[in-house]
Amino acid sequence: MLDSIDQAKRALRADLRERRNARLQTARLDASRGIQEQLDALVDRLGARSVSCFLSTSTEPDTRPFIEGAMARGIRVLLPITRDDGLLDWSIATPDGDIAEGLFGLPEPVGEVLGPIAVNDVDLLIIPAAAVDRSGMRLGWGRGYFDKTIGSMERCPPVYAAIYDSELVDEVPRDVHDQPVTGVVTPTQTVTFAAASHR
Repeated sequence: MLDSIDQAKRALRADLRERRNARLQTARLDASRGIQEQLDALVDRLGARSVSCFLSTSTEPDTRPFIEGAMARGIRVLLPITRDDGLLDWSIATPDGDIAEGLFGLPEPVGEVLGPIAVNDVDLLIIPAAAVDRSGMRLGWGRGYFDKTIGSMERCPPVYAAIYDSELVDEVPRDVHDQPVTGVVTPTQTVTFAAASHR
């Protein structure tokens, strides 16, 4: 039986998924440009030379232009690969790299697979989210991959979730294993949370 936190999370995820599916293509294109500009500025501000970033699905803020631009600027980009055991492997993004459908139908790189600890070397993690609240608590899509990754890192660098503006909300349901993020990147702004200064 689901507890009240799980029920609240499922209801909120369903609402957010519906809103993303209803987003017009023109709005997605505008959001894509904004996300790239915000991420580029964040990388410059942090002086990041190595980042991890997810390959966006068709309804998520589009991270691919940022990934391509970062590679062109000589920044090392690690892309996540889901595993059956709930951990993430990683692969280095390449300009001509193939993309295939991974577990859960998510786009994932085809290439040399690096183990879960490869992410310990990055200067910045850019991760997906369904929503993030103003305290920095992130609501993921329910599989726990990024919570496990963040929670297991010895020295966690800044972690920013890429979301649409409407997905920065007052509060999300939280559970004990949920990990906060340092900030969010939306098409119009980058917000760093004061509570995340421990990272």
